[in-house]
Amino acid sequence: MRKVLLVLVILLAAGVVVADRASVRVAQDEIGKQVAAQYNLQRQPDVKIHGIPFLTQAVGGEYDRIDVVIGEWTEQGVTVQDVRIDMEGVQAPLSEVAAGNSANVTARTAAASAVVPYAVIKQRAPKEVESLAPKGDDLAVELTGAILGFPVTGSAVVSVKPTDKGIAITPVSVGAGGGAQVPLALLQRQLTWVVPVADLPVGSRITGIQPTAKGLRVTATAHNVRLNDLEAAGRR
Repeated sequence: MRKVLLVLVILLAAGVVVADRASVRVAQDEIGKQVAAQYNLQRQPDVKIHGIPFLTQAVGGEYDRIDVVIGEWTEQGVTVQDVRIDMEGVQAPLSEVAAGNSANVTARTAAASAVVPYAVIKQRAPKEVESLAPKGDDLAVELTGAILGFPVTGSAVVSVKPTDKGIAITPVSVGAGGGAQVPLALLQRQLTWVVPVADLPVGSRITGIQPTAKGLRVTATAHNVRLNDLEAAGRR
């Protein structure tokens, strides 16, 4: 009898695990559909709900972490890549969710990140910018042409900083090879440009920029975010 009971307990536990995993897949798919609808995405994002068991989290209305991988995102005519949102401390009362009410669904933190490809940055650059590449926390650019009679054939280092209008790119030093003849102040006045990526899908301003091999990885973090706020940001 004990062996029979043990087998029954094992089968019951396995059934709960299967139900738990099936439930989390359904929830992840539903979240993906809602995000795609909110942001008018052509492709449904990938969603991962962390934490086991899922059913316990669902009943309690508290989720440790939910990751949403969107992929491409376009804002003000600029398309960025590898966009993802990582939400921690998600509060979603089961009664609210069942009623289709998102007013009280919140996340303690919602961090968004994306990569702005160098090709996109160069498209917005002055015509004198031939190429650019990462150089520590800055970018190294190759220049060719002239500004007010000064030759600018050579190299320079530009900084990247978040502003209210987007990513500001400003020369901070001039290298050799002809570029040294150009006063830095003049170079800054003529060769400063902005890539209009100021917001990410958490409705928060970009606060961090890090050059990578593929482009500038930008990040933004919002605290005590309501799902309604994300929806409003997506409709702007």
